Amino acid sequence: MATAHAETRQFTVMSGGKNVGHVTANQTGSTIAIDFNVKNNGRGPTMAEAITLGADGLPVKWDITGTTTFGSAVAEHFVRKGGGATWTDATGTRSARAKPGAIYVAQNGSPFADQIYARALLKQPDMTIEALPSGKLQLEKGETLTVTGKDGPLQVTQYTLSGIDTTPETMLLDAHGDLFASLSPGSIVVRAGYEGEQDRLRTLAADWSTRRYVAINHDVAHHFTGPVRIRHVRLFDPHRAALTGLVSVVVHGTTIAGVEPDDSPATPGEVQIDGAGGTLVAGMYEMHAHLSQDDALLNLIAGITTVRDMGNDNAVLARLIDRIGSGEIAGPDVIRSGFIEGKSPYSAQNGFVVDSEAAALDAVRWYGARGFWQIKSYNSMNPAWIPALVYEAHRLGMRVAGHVPAFSTEDANIEAGFDEATHINQFALQWVIKPDEDTRTLFRLTALKRLPALDLNAPRVQHSIDLMVSHKASIDPTLGIHENLLLNRDGMIAPGAVDYFTHMPIGVQRSLMQGWINVSAPGDAQAYTQAFDKLVAVTRMLHDRGVFIVFGTDTGGSFTYHRELELYQKAGFTIPEILKRATYDSAVYTGEDQRKGSVEKGKLADFFLIPGDPTRDLKAIKTIAMVVKDGTFYFPQEVYPRFGITPFAPKPVVTLPAN
Repeated sequence: MATAHAETRQFTVMSGGKNVGHVTANQTGSTIAIDFNVKNNGRGPTMAEAITLGADGLPVKWDITGTTTFGSAVAEHFVRKGGGATWTDATGTRSARAKPGAIYVAQNGSPFADQIYARALLKQPDMTIEALPSGKLQLEKGETLTVTGKDGPLQVTQYTLSGIDTTPETMLLDAHGDLFASLSPGSIVVRAGYEGEQDRLRTLAADWSTRRYVAINHDVAHHFTGPVRIRHVRLFDPHRAALTGLVSVVVHGTTIAGVEPDDSPATPGEVQIDGAGGTLVAGMYEMHAHLSQDDALLNLIAGITTVRDMGNDNAVLARLIDRIGSGEIAGPDVIRSGFIEGKSPYSAQNGFVVDSEAAALDAVRWYGARGFWQIKSYNSMNPAWIPALVYEAHRLGMRVAGHVPAFSTEDANIEAGFDEATHINQFALQWVIKPDEDTRTLFRLTALKRLPALDLNAPRVQHSIDLMVSHKASIDPTLGIHENLLLNRDGMIAPGAVDYFTHMPIGVQRSLMQGWINVSAPGDAQAYTQAFDKLVAVTRMLHDRGVFIVFGTDTGGSFTYHRELELYQKAGFTIPEILKRATYDSAVYTGEDQRKGSVEKGKLADFFLIPGDPTRDLKAIKTIAMVVKDGTFYFPQEVYPRFGITPFAPKPVVTLPAN
């Protein structure tokens, strides 16, 4: 009896140029067993997959077990039999009539899934295929290049796969149609033995992505010649925290040329836009971003015209800022934080990873010489280095923020001179963990289930709040990521996504119905729910004591930023206070209020239009009809379909001048 041919394919997962995991696929006949494990920044997915292919090369069985990045359990199963298909994933159990040739898209598939999809698509004349649970997958061929490694030079071809998420996936296939790499500007999964190509390939990934966004920007960025008069609008006035009456706003070039009575006559050659009684709000500040090219435009058309980047690959971010600044692609302005991490088995692979105090200070000086606004310290930093790091950053005119180093406390950070605390969990953990417990792992998240038993009036808690007040330190709570972490449950739409869920592609919808952490142990679900309430209560206490709170997400901004703002109503902010903090207060905080933060004559044309009154209903900021940044006009109705997203508001009426 013949033995089925066995083949093993090995891939290295790399982030920031470092090896952070692997994918190993062992195929015997029609059966593939996959081991997928990534650990970066003390966390990452661990999955085992078993795929059985039918005679047509499509999966007839696909089983995935393991844990996600934050530890939630995965038990995904797919079976195709006859004309039907049944699958169970985090959203529940579903079944459907499977059209001939339709392919299942795994919710928790490893990067090797790209090969399964690509092989099926390459057999189709138009490289398009029906997908389960819904939609279509499409493959588009790009350029061919030569890569070198342990097995010699190889010819590989770039392909983009679309139909799953808001942005296409980029992969490289060899001449046999086998996966060589799945890649992005920040990370890569590459065939073992070819890791030396990762810098070049990540750069190429950025270039390929740029071409896409250049093309989109060419189609959706409107550069009007002559003045543009936006009639019939009210302005959110942050100085009064209220709306004005109806006015006309005139934009010329990059600047607001005037705010005039609504019935002011137009001058010759003006473009006129009917605001239809809506509201103009100054561009918002997303204060906890890790900006990528893929989310730059989505942030912009969500009304976010400035982001504070809290840690990135320095070279990747520099190229992105240059492309946005030149107008090549669209995106928000960027305020840079210089990321510094200590070297350990749990290091995050951004910025500089240092192994001594001297190296940390050298990194501070590197950032200072390049005009970075602040330094961000991270989990694996040696606590003993923090005072010197803070001193050097302040000497060079930079602020300091960041995580609490393992085996230290937020109190120690503030006493050492931190200007800002990062994440409300980092602030609160010091009250419920022991000095020898390691926060470089997921423990810094799972330990939150201890919070419900905490008395917030205890002297230990009040001492920390007093320190924040006396040192005039601010805090970046990122409430939304904690809501996702602590409240998201399998099979239920994430609480923060209810308002935009139906607008999203199917892949995004499925992810929005998946829990982040394991809540299977008795009492854990309730403990985590109560922990979120406690974090909100701590945020409210800080706000009540006058601690300045900045609004950031750490989840990519855009739609999640809108939810972030909503959550501060639970922390005692009024809606006008939230709008003011997201715009003018943030501009003051970052030293940009002379040009940004409000819609006033002489300031940058940097604002967005919504049909409702956001001072009465904050959800109005989710229905954006127009965004203006530096005098360039964008209409989300034209942009969202490029990402597979259903628009939230129609484009306003635009009247061009008569010739």
